[in-house]
Amino acid sequence: MLPLFVASLKEKPPAFPPALRVHRVQGATGIWEITFAPDGRATFQYGEQVLAGEPHVIWRRIGHHGVLDEP
Repeated sequence: MLPLFVASLKEKPPAFPPALRVHRVQGATGIWEITFAPDGRATFQYGEQVLAGEPHVIWRRIGHHGVLDEP
């Protein structure tokens, strides 16, 4: 799943396939969610580029659906 996520990030603009279930977290500006298991969730945001031309992802919380309480 991670290789697919990374490949999707490199598209301009990023195009996440439906299987990754990536979408914005409602009520949390700039925060995104990815579902990686039936009750596995992670939230992330984009950071400033560290390497030119490479997207920079900051992982915020990883766990079960409860991570969305405070993304």
